Formats: sequence, structure tokens, C-alpha cells
Amino acid sequence: MLIDWFTVAAQVVNFLILMWLLKRFLYQPVLDAIDAREERLTQQMQAAQDTQAAAAAERNKYERLNAEIAQQQAGLLAQATAEVEATRLQLLEAAHNETASLRSQWQDALLKEQQSLTQGIANRTRQEVFAITRKTLADLADTGLEARMVAVFINRLQTLGMAEKIQMSPPAGQTDCQVLIRSAFLLPPNEQKALGQAVRNLLPIQPTIRFELASDLLSGIELISNGHKLEWSIAEYLAALEASIGELIHTTLVTNASIAPPEPAHA
Repeated sequence: MLIDWFTVAAQVVNFLILMWLLKRFLYQPVLDAIDAREERLTQQMQAAQDTQAAAAAERNKYERLNAEIAQQQAGLLAQATAEVEATRLQLLEAAHNETASLRSQWQDALLKEQQSLTQGIANRTRQEVFAITRKTLADLADTGLEARMVAVFINRLQTLGMAEKIQMSPPAGQTDCQVLIRSAFLLPPNEQKALGQAVRNLLPIQPTIRFELASDLLSGIELISNGHKLEWSIAEYLAALEASIGELIHTTLVTNASIAPPEPAHA
């Protein structure tokens, strides 16, 4: 079989031309389209990655902000709780102090009222007792009792000390001496005589004695000489006894007031 080299050569040329034409007008545009698509996909993927990275950054940012907000909330809550607790304790302390003050004021007022009432009762009882005693003794002051009182007064004159005798005596060189004897009852003549004699024995000169009735003396006798008074009466004993009882009541009230009342048990 004979080979037509011209034909072979022509076909080769045709093939090459065909290949160039294919590459030039078909294959190359397809490759360019593929490259462009790959580049566009790469750009889209890069954009997607950038967007994802940005989203992650934003998420981290928001998570950090949320953590900071949560921490701030916890701090504010703790601060608010502490302030509320401090305010509660202050209010409780203020209420406790106010209650204690009111209780103390009430106890003081109650104690003062009790002391006033006790002292009032004691004073009224003391006054009534002594009033009854004075009235009873005044009613019992008869003649026999008066004579006995004169005897007691004379005995007192006879037992006076030297200093009191000097006070009752007139100054040296004085020739006149006035003596006043006052009594709650009219002295019988015998008692006046005995009492006058006792006074004369007491003084260095003969005095002028004058007797006087004094209703303000409770079963008593009062002698005034040279401005000095010597007195004996039941009222004197009663006054001393009344003063002693009054002092005892006052001491008892002061002692009770100095004792603080017991504190009530706290709940």
C-alpha cells in the first residue's frame, strides 16, 4: 500500500490548525472561565473566612462584655446587699437604743412615782400618828400628870451644868432678874411654890418670877431667864422622834433609789 505523504502532511497540518483553533477559541476561554471562577470562589471563601473571623471577634467581644457586665452586676448586688445589711443593723440598733431609752424613762418615772407615793404615805402616816399621839397626851394631861411634870422640870433645874447656869444668871452687878415661867396648864399653888424655890436656888440673886399660861406648849413647861430659855415638854420628845423617823424614811428611800432595777431578759 502506497502512503500519500502529501495527504499525511496535509492532515497533520489540518490537525495542528484544528488544535490551535480549539485552543484559541474554545479551550483557552474555558480555562479562563475556570480560573476566574476559582479566583471568585477563593475571594468568596476569603470573604467568608474574614466574615467568620469578624463574627468570632464580635462574639468574643460580646462575651467579654457580658462577663464584665455580669461581674459588675455581681459587685453591685454584693454592695447593695452589704448596704442593706448595714442599714438593717443600724435600724435595729436605733430601735434597740430607743426601746432601751423608753424603758429606762418608764422605769425612772415608775420609780419616782413609787417613791413619791411611798413618801406621801409615810409622811401622812407619820403626821396622823403624831397628831393622834399629841391629842391623846393633851387629853390625858390631868392634875397628877402636871405635878409629875413640875417635879421632872425641877429635877432638870437641879441637874443643870455650870455653863447653862451662867447663861441663865444675870450679869455680875445686876440687881434685877426677871424670870418667866410658861406652862401649858395652870400650875397649882404648891407646884408654883416648889418651882419658884428651885429657881431661887439656881440663881445668885432673888429673881422676880412670873407665871404665864401658854396653850402652845404640849404638856410642857418653859423657863426664860436672862434671855436663855429652858424647856421641857412632851412635844420636844415627839419632835425628836418625828425627826428620827423622817430621817429613817429618807435614808430608806435614798437607798432604794440607788439600787438599779434588774434588766429584762432579751428575746
